[in-house]
Amino acid sequence: MAKVAVVFHSGYGHTLRLAQAVAQGAGAELVPIDAEGNLSDSDWQTLAAADAIIFGSPTYMGSVSWQFKKFADASSKPWYTQAWKDKIFGGFTASANVNGDKHSTLHYFMTLAMQHGGLWAGTGLHYNTTKASQRSDVNYLASSAGPMAQTPGDASGEEMNAGDLETGRLFGERIAMLASKFRA
Repeated sequence: MAKVAVVFHSGYGHTLRLAQAVAQGAGAELVPIDAEGNLSDSDWQTLAAADAIIFGSPTYMGSVSWQFKKFADASSKPWYTQAWKDKIFGGFTASANVNGDKHSTLHYFMTLAMQHGGLWAGTGLHYNTTKASQRSDVNYLASSAGPMAQTPGDASGEEMNAGDLETGRLFGERIAMLASKFRA
């Protein structure tokens, strides 16, 4: 079985909830970035041992949170030695708006993964484009690059859309499956 790590920052609990869904699908270990943008030494070791790394951050002002950016900058140490080369990577994001420029965050993750010599995996999920589509459908926000979640700014993480969480869980399953195949 492949080792998968979900490294993420969550500001208000929504990204945490999505990270939990992704980790559930992947059988992954959660690696939370703290409020100061730091990871413990054991968290860095978890990432080093992982076959796949999944990034997560809320989308703030069209990109990742500053805490995630601090982590990304600190990842220059494994970058320098190419320690994460050929790992499977993926990413997810959440914001209060339906669009909120979430693709900018996912593209940031893709660039970071490519800089590390990694292999990017998207959702692999189709999306609904009919009048019968419902907000609770899987991949309703129609992202191939990685799961996106939308929750109103005045709603808690517990009020997140079930379809967004299921999209995350299915994405986690896909990352774990791909990492297992690649590892074989």
